[in-house]
Amino acid sequence: MQENIRLSIRGILSHKLRSLLTMLGIIIGIAAIIAIVSTIKGTNEQIQTNLIGSGVNTVNVRMSQGDWEYDYSQGKPSRYKQITNSQLDDLGQIDGVESVALYHRRQVFDGVYHLTNALSGGYVYGVDASFLNSNGLIINTGRGFSDHDIQQNRKICLLDKQAVEQLFQGEDPIGNTVEIQGEPFIVVGTVGPEIEFEPTIKTMEDYYTYSQDSVGKVYVPTSIWPLLYQYDEPENVMLRAKDTGSMTSIGKAAENILNVHASENSEISYKAEDLMKQARQIQQLSQATNTMLLWIAGISLLVGGIGVMNIMLVSVTERTREIGLKKALGAPKKSILIQFLTEAVVLTSTGGIVGVIFGVVLAFLISRLNGTPVAISLEASIFAVLFSMLIGIVFGILPSYKAANLNPIDALRRE
Repeated sequence: MQENIRLSIRGILSHKLRSLLTMLGIIIGIAAIIAIVSTIKGTNEQIQTNLIGSGVNTVNVRMSQGDWEYDYSQGKPSRYKQITNSQLDDLGQIDGVESVALYHRRQVFDGVYHLTNALSGGYVYGVDASFLNSNGLIINTGRGFSDHDIQQNRKICLLDKQAVEQLFQGEDPIGNTVEIQGEPFIVVGTVGPEIEFEPTIKTMEDYYTYSQDSVGKVYVPTSIWPLLYQYDEPENVMLRAKDTGSMTSIGKAAENILNVHASENSEISYKAEDLMKQARQIQQLSQATNTMLLWIAGISLLVGGIGVMNIMLVSVTERTREIGLKKALGAPKKSILIQFLTEAVVLTSTGGIVGVIFGVVLAFLISRLNGTPVAISLEASIFAVLFSMLIGIVFGILPSYKAANLNPIDALRRE
C-alpha cells in the first residue's frame, strides 16, 4: 500500500496542472461546505449565547396564563396557592440545580422616578437574599440587602447600570432617593452581571428578541413588595443551572413541582422560560437557507467526482502498455485495481485537505467582510476529508476496474 501511495503521489506531481484542474471541483466543494458549516456553527453559538448569556445559565419559571406571563394588574389568580417550603426544598434538589430564588416582577412605564427622570419600560423586582447569586449578579458599588433590611421592611433598593443611566444621568445614585409607585426608596447599591456580556444585535429581529435584557431594572426586598403592589402576590422562581445543557430538563422538572397545587384554574400554571428551545427555533430558521447552500456545494463535489473519473480513464488509456507489461510479468488483477484506486483516493484526498484549508480561510474572510460569526468545526473538517476519499473510491472504481481487466496481449500491442 505504501508503494501504491508513493507511485500515486509521483503521478500527481508529474502532471501538476492536470492534477490541480482535476482536484478543483473537489477543492471548491469542500471549501464551500467548510465555510458554510463554520458560519452555521458560529451563528448558532451566537444565537445561543445571545439568549442565554455568557455562562449564567438561569431558568425562569413564571406564573402564566395560557402562553403568556400572567398580568398581575388584573389581580391575583383565583384559588392560587403560595409556594411552600417543601416545594422550595424540592426545587433545590433537582439534578443540576446550583441555587434557587423566589422573586416578584412588574414592568413599569411611569411608576419609577428620580426627580423628573422616569424609568420607562423597565422592571421592578422584589427579591430574596439568594436572588443576586441565582441571577449571576454582583454588587458593583454600595452594598446589597442584609437580613436586617428584609426583616425591618426597609425601603431601600438596588439599581442596574441601565436604571442608573436613565434615572441619574451621570449623578452618583448611592444615598439618593428613587420614587417607586409613589413611595420613596433609598438607593443603597448598584448591581451588574458577574461576566460582562452584550448580545450581538444586527437586525430589528435581534433587537426585539434581546431588547428585554437592555432595559433598566430596580430591585427591592421581597418583604416590602406588598407596600408597592398587593399582598400574597404569586412569586416567580429563578433557578441557576450548573451547565447550559441541563437548563431545559431543570425547567420541566420545576414546572412539575410547582404545578402540583399552584391553582385550580386550568388556564393558569407555572411555565419555564425555555431559552434552549427558543435558540433551537431561531437556529432552525437560519439553517433553512444554509441547507440549500450545502446542497449546491454538494453538486460541485459531484462534478469534481466526475472529473476524477474522467482523468483516471485518461490515465488508464495513457498507461495501457505499462498495465500490459505488469500483467505479463504476473501482476494479479487485484494489484492493478488497488493501484489505480489508490491513485484516485490520493488525488481526491489531497483535494479534500486543500479544500479544508481554503474553506477555513474563506470562512474567516466572510467573517471579516460582513461580521458573520465563525466557529471552525473539527468534526466537519475530518468528515470532509473522509468524504473526499469516498468520492475517490466511488468514482475511481470504473477506471480501476477497466485497468484491471485489460488483456495483457492487447495492452502490449497498444501504441
